[in-house]
Amino acid sequence: MRNLKRMAAFLTALILCLGLSVTAFAAETGTGFSDVEAGDWYAEAAVYCRDNGLMAGTGESTFSPDTPMTRGMLVTVLYRLAGSPSQEHENLGYPFADVPGDSWYADGVYWTRLNGVVSGYSNSAFGPNDPLTREQLATILWRYAGSPAVGGGASFADESDIASWAASAVDWAQESGYVSGVGGNRFDPDGTATRAQVAVILMRYDQAQTEEPSPEPAPEPTPEAGTDVLVAYFSATGNTENIAEHLVSILDADLYEIVPQVPYTSEDLDYSNSDCRANQEQNDPTTRPAISGSVENMEDYEVIFLGYPIWWGDAPKIISTFLETYDFDGKTIVPFCTSGSSSIGGSVSDLEALTDGATWLEGQRFSGSASQETVSQWVDSLGLDLGQAA
Repeated sequence: MRNLKRMAAFLTALILCLGLSVTAFAAETGTGFSDVEAGDWYAEAAVYCRDNGLMAGTGESTFSPDTPMTRGMLVTVLYRLAGSPSQEHENLGYPFADVPGDSWYADGVYWTRLNGVVSGYSNSAFGPNDPLTREQLATILWRYAGSPAVGGGASFADESDIASWAASAVDWAQESGYVSGVGGNRFDPDGTATRAQVAVILMRYDQAQTEEPSPEPAPEPTPEAGTDVLVAYFSATGNTENIAEHLVSILDADLYEIVPQVPYTSEDLDYSNSDCRANQEQNDPTTRPAISGSVENMEDYEVIFLGYPIWWGDAPKIISTFLETYDFDGKTIVPFCTSGSSSIGGSVSDLEALTDGATWLEGQRFSGSASQETVSQWVDSLGLDLGQAA
């Protein structure tokens, strides 16, 4: 018994010593992580991501820089990067069998899925624990940024190994300075993205968003003073309606709600059900939901502010119905959308093709709760001379 007590005391002391030594070693590295030395190429990024709440460590004092980044980890990071937007009013459901609703990565999975950033392997599998490849990482971050256009910069030596679906994303990541290859001017598209690599890329991306102002858009043709303005919008949950009402107040414009002939029910908008009405419409490019009512004297309006929510990265198909109903030749269309984070750019390109002769100005994404002041600042930035709009 005495020997057992001595052994227990010895083990307790050993555990305490080991705990103290790990903590002390973490402090000695200068980073707060026992496995990240201050001189490591990824040290600044690991500390930055931790201090800015983007990536947590893998233990009390470890970062695990060489550990593969998983799909579940990345979507959680992007969700945090977006400010962890509330999903309280979203009818998301939990369709993925491998993503329980109470899992630590569930919010990130369903938020990125709803906003068209990351999709699953199928309607029932997401693969949250699967390691990311470098080309997958670039593609996901590119979509998160709104799929911006790219110029065709310098090529990597293994350019031919990059999948076609990732080519634009990799070019964007390189041109933006977020990735620089792995040596020998190689991108290594199929290589596993480690936590260290992801931390560096996220730090560069986050700093670019907060420190570098966006370039001023090129001047657009503006309509003559005294033109009539119409705010036309479709809103399934009331978010887009809120922005439309702000615009009417700011512009002293007329308001027209695009009302579906067959209203959408909560079941129709259950995105977790692949067979729900909204999903079926978005998956069929020929679908044109009928609209109840019409705009009187459309020919009198020279400027149309067009609003809609983002469904799977695109405008709802009822917006296509609206645009194909009228002649917009010579008119100016100003799009706006509501979304948790998806950029408006990807949705506008398809809509522009439906309006011959119309001038489209640069659109804007808002959260559904955006203030009138925020909307007014955007309107002012457009430089429109609308006469009656003070």
